[in-house]
Amino acid sequence: MEQKYSVEVEDLGIQISTGTIAKQANGSVTISMGETNLLVNVTAAGALKDGQDFFPLTVDYRETYSAAGRFPGGYFKREGRPNEKEILTSRLCDRPLRPLFPKGFMNEVQVIGLLLSADMVNDPDILMVNGASAALLISDIPWNGPIGGIRLGEIDGEFVVNPTHEQMLDSTLDLIYVGNEKEMMMIEGSAEQCPEERFIEALEFAQVQIQKIIAAQRKLAELCGKQKKEFPLIICPDEILNMCTEYVGGRLLTAVFQDNKLKRQGDVDALMQETAEYVKTKVGEENFDMAHIKMAFEVLQEKVYRDNILDNGARCDGRGVEDLRKISCATNLLPRVHGTALFSRGETQALVMTTLGTSRDYQELDGLTGGTKQKSFFLHYNFPPYSVGETGRFGSPGRREIGHGNLAERSLLPVLPSEDEFPYAIRLVSEIMESNGSTSMASVCGGCLSLMDAGVPIETPVAGISCGLVTRFDENGNLLKHVVLTDIIGAEDHFGDMDFKICGTKNGITGFQLDLKIQGLSMEIAKEAIYRNKATREKILGIMQECIAKPNEELKDCAPRIKVMQIDPEKIGALIGPGGKNIRRIVEVSGAQIDVDDENPGRVLIYATGAESMKRAVFEVELVTGEIEVGKTYRGIVRSIKEFGAFVECLPGKEGLVHISELADFRVNKTEDVCKLGDEMFVKCIGIDDKGRVKLSRRAALCEQRGEPYEPKSK
Repeated sequence: MEQKYSVEVEDLGIQISTGTIAKQANGSVTISMGETNLLVNVTAAGALKDGQDFFPLTVDYRETYSAAGRFPGGYFKREGRPNEKEILTSRLCDRPLRPLFPKGFMNEVQVIGLLLSADMVNDPDILMVNGASAALLISDIPWNGPIGGIRLGEIDGEFVVNPTHEQMLDSTLDLIYVGNEKEMMMIEGSAEQCPEERFIEALEFAQVQIQKIIAAQRKLAELCGKQKKEFPLIICPDEILNMCTEYVGGRLLTAVFQDNKLKRQGDVDALMQETAEYVKTKVGEENFDMAHIKMAFEVLQEKVYRDNILDNGARCDGRGVEDLRKISCATNLLPRVHGTALFSRGETQALVMTTLGTSRDYQELDGLTGGTKQKSFFLHYNFPPYSVGETGRFGSPGRREIGHGNLAERSLLPVLPSEDEFPYAIRLVSEIMESNGSTSMASVCGGCLSLMDAGVPIETPVAGISCGLVTRFDENGNLLKHVVLTDIIGAEDHFGDMDFKICGTKNGITGFQLDLKIQGLSMEIAKEAIYRNKATREKILGIMQECIAKPNEELKDCAPRIKVMQIDPEKIGALIGPGGKNIRRIVEVSGAQIDVDDENPGRVLIYATGAESMKRAVFEVELVTGEIEVGKTYRGIVRSIKEFGAFVECLPGKEGLVHISELADFRVNKTEDVCKLGDEMFVKCIGIDDKGRVKLSRRAALCEQRGEPYEPKSK
């Protein structure tokens, strides 16, 4: 008989249930908040694959349109490849789960989340993290959880836990916080230049709030948790490790301690191959396993890197623990590109290009979980294999590219001008030229420089840097010593314990992301890293300012120009014309793009790539929507002939009378002696009476052309 188990999270409106569906998975839960409901299943493979030497953890989150009662858009009426939201949610969940699996556990594990119901109010990404933790906790898979996660906003100076999409529009903070019962595990998000002190308050507040979620998971595990299975742990045999240690001796230290990444990798690989041949002769070919040699070298390298940092304060490239690598910046590098920058930090280099577009380049978002429906700022990050001196897959972006691009994008977004001030679509493309640590932070710095080069009036410059960590614990898990590292390279990320990226301005934090390889980070170490990052960020901002002090005041010649015109809302119909005929004609004759702002009545945006194109478009719009003004000269068309003069249409549908006495600078006996129907003539408006009747003069226009004074004739 089926048995359903369910728990409520105190004060947060979250319910976690299990026991009714997906019962063949190792662990399965449904988790809901409001009417947003998510199913999360976890499964572990019973055996290892041949030659497996890594832990294959896969976390996948998927949304189905049926969850919102909708059909998928497009020709094929089923879901396709995961969208950006699904990928980012999968990565968000993966990062805090991974460090909590036992070291040496290598059985494949899959965590799959499926959105069952979407109320368009509550975001399911937080539910995915908590559901995965609950499913792993009650399963028989070895895992050192639970963890709890919340989204924290700040509205009118008050923290709000798990704000709705509508509330997030007013929030100055978007913090996703994941932790265990004592320490933080992962943070991610953005802020509107949040001061470091307030940011720390938010972290401390969030750590308290997640305890309610962890307590509910503990209660569920007490009700229905399975006994954990015994899985074989794959570690290097002591005999092989000792043999490698003895043979390598101090040569690994020499190979590791040099400031060229490729040379370092090459020397370590050569030493590993030499050691493998030695071990093979000792144990015999039939007992030799290259995977053991690779595991041994991971252990040996980790010890070399970590011990020298902890005991001697020495890093492999010769820097001190607080030292930045050499930084260089350059802008205005490429023709025909609206903005460019090259940012280099040590062996990490990003070429970032800015493109300015029109409102037609905005992206319509077809998400299922609420939030904004239109996007006008993009940062796309590309990581080609040549950036690390390798061959490999080169094509559509993977999860890493999407995640790094999103981090850089949200870090720059808070300083961009409003669309009212700068109504362009903005796209940044960060092409990684070299990689040895923190390419996403190079993309932020290069992206900021590129925006300034393009003439985007950002509020203030943004820079980003990553801090690392090396720790030492005793056999009881008590922290003995730690060292926070400034500006980590790839090897320090791999063999270290933390990658804490923070971006911001001189005023505060705009973007952040924390990843750990240990099972928690204390608040004290987090504070140290936050303030270290602030001091380093200010140095980088100073270097960037030497390259370009403020945004260029003029756009590049090849960039589109924009003019915002405010016309009488009642004349929008005349501008568009029947079936759009008139606005299409203006676009055709001017070569400009004309957009009517539906949200702001009477607001018209004109985009053009040349001065003549802009001038013609503005002229044509004014022709359609303007009023005849006293003192202005018009090229009009004779629409009616009378004995006393001619009626001339100056603007579409707008005409005035040229009295026979104002047709020429000589006496005119008959109107037909000067003009006939359909003739074009230049006329000047010389008055508008109190009844709105327009008085025109061809004679005044002729005087203006000759540079002579015009004298009105007395009646």
